[in-house]
Amino acid sequence: MSYKDQFNFWLEDSYFDQDTKNELLAIRNDEKEIEDRFYKDLEFGTGGLRGVIGAGTNRMNIYTVRKASQGLANYIIKNGTQAKGVAIAYDSRRMSPEFADETALCLAANGIKAYVFDALRPTPELSFALRELGCTAGVVVTASHNPPEYNGYKVYWEDGAQVTPPHDKNIIGEVNAITDYHTVKTIDKEAAKAQGLYNVIGQEIDDKYMVELKKQIIHPEVITEMAEDIKIVYSPFHGTGNVPVRRVLKELGFKNVYVVPEQELPDPEFTTLDYPNPEDPKAFTLALKLAKEKDADIVLATDPDADRLGIYAKDAKTGEYIPFTGNMSGMLIAEYILRERNLTGKMPENPALVTTIVTTNMALAIAKENGLRAIEVLTGFKYIGEQIKIFEQTGCNNYVFGLEESYGCLAGTHARDKDAVVAVMCLCEVAAWCKKNGITVWDQMINIYEKYGFYKEGQYAITLKGIDGATQIQEIMDGLRKNPPKSFGDLKVLKLRDYKLNQLTDMETGKVTETGLPESNVIYFDLSNDSWCCARPSGTEPKIKFYMGVKGDNLEDSAAKLQVLTDEVKKVIGK
Repeated sequence: MSYKDQFNFWLEDSYFDQDTKNELLAIRNDEKEIEDRFYKDLEFGTGGLRGVIGAGTNRMNIYTVRKASQGLANYIIKNGTQAKGVAIAYDSRRMSPEFADETALCLAANGIKAYVFDALRPTPELSFALRELGCTAGVVVTASHNPPEYNGYKVYWEDGAQVTPPHDKNIIGEVNAITDYHTVKTIDKEAAKAQGLYNVIGQEIDDKYMVELKKQIIHPEVITEMAEDIKIVYSPFHGTGNVPVRRVLKELGFKNVYVVPEQELPDPEFTTLDYPNPEDPKAFTLALKLAKEKDADIVLATDPDADRLGIYAKDAKTGEYIPFTGNMSGMLIAEYILRERNLTGKMPENPALVTTIVTTNMALAIAKENGLRAIEVLTGFKYIGEQIKIFEQTGCNNYVFGLEESYGCLAGTHARDKDAVVAVMCLCEVAAWCKKNGITVWDQMINIYEKYGFYKEGQYAITLKGIDGATQIQEIMDGLRKNPPKSFGDLKVLKLRDYKLNQLTDMETGKVTETGLPESNVIYFDLSNDSWCCARPSGTEPKIKFYMGVKGDNLEDSAAKLQVLTDEVKKVIGK
């Protein structure tokens, strides 16, 4: 069926409601908009759905959500695990509660119990809840840190991590097999409740989640001692972090926690933000203003679904607040946890740290120094969560910490996804420890650099939208694959890892071995002088991303080296 045929089908078929048809009638003379909305189905990727809200097959709406839920239901039934049920959470975005209900009612119509949170909750709490309830799967309705016009649908499996092979591919197959919207089931909400298929969850899960978070505290006595002295500014960016973050910090005893009032309450339009992403310096404008008023030690912000944490820390020498990348904040927390667990005898046997291939190589150095096995996985926290499952099944290691460069980390195994609530908590403990030892959090970051090396990472992304953009992204990847560069400026390519072809090529000898990781459209260049570069199309946005890392002699040297490498990457790809 052509995009125009699909458009007419949605306009004419009785399955679609009048509001949907009115929205489509308003664009009936805009051929380009019609094509964009209907030229394909919104892709159910390896993690679920993400897209712009609106009518059409290539949009997030009740029909595409329902279809995805029917595919998930079909897969659960084929696995024979429908009796376990599915946990569902949602964030503060437009249509999030409605999409959560559509998911629950589709599952209920298929005889699968749905456990739906009574209000918005963080993504990591969904990961915790589905394991606590013994569910076969979980769904969280969120578009994470995307702009306000987006929403999404992330699927988790019974281990609490986002779906990994073979479940991801099999669920995608079931979703794609649905070609007739009329075969998608739903049920009246009151009927579902009466049959015990729609269940509301809330406070009892919150309480258990809090208990698990606080188990990660190493020095409660330090927090108690410094609780009056530490000043913390926090923003939930209008999202799900507000209640749990404030609760855990209060229960730990922190006295001076100042929440940015303009960004405290849920707001699906994110009116105080251009982009609700803790990676964006502009998102911290209001938080930094409050921090200066209160003379705060640290400034923290979580993204709308509270799985990512951004931080600024005060430099006592200049009085300025310094931004931390996700690599920096992750290393700050990891170094503290690993060091203090060893010092206090709280390190488990066979400890492991798990990181992704595009995360700072400092993680490997810190793990080695502290006697941990370091494991690298593909980009995506689900692969870190998968390692926790493997450890539990085999007994080979005990998970201590995991992180990825995109502002996400996890201390403990209560969740199997990145958890900004536990990250806030751990970071505040680090700040208390620093205060007790007469240094700032920024001072401690410099101490870590001086011990392990001045690692610095960056990213260069090219946005290429629509059909033409997808083609251009593939052409760039094909070019790097077929004619890989021998160097990036003065940096020689030592090894080439092609994860799509499962080939690791030694560029000096020509020897080819396997990468040891699952198939993925990713190319990684090991470069001379402790540098590296990685090319990867985004799985959630119309972008191709280039991740880079260098190691310098000081902050200025590493910044200069990173800029040179970034410029060389641009030359290689001609963009």
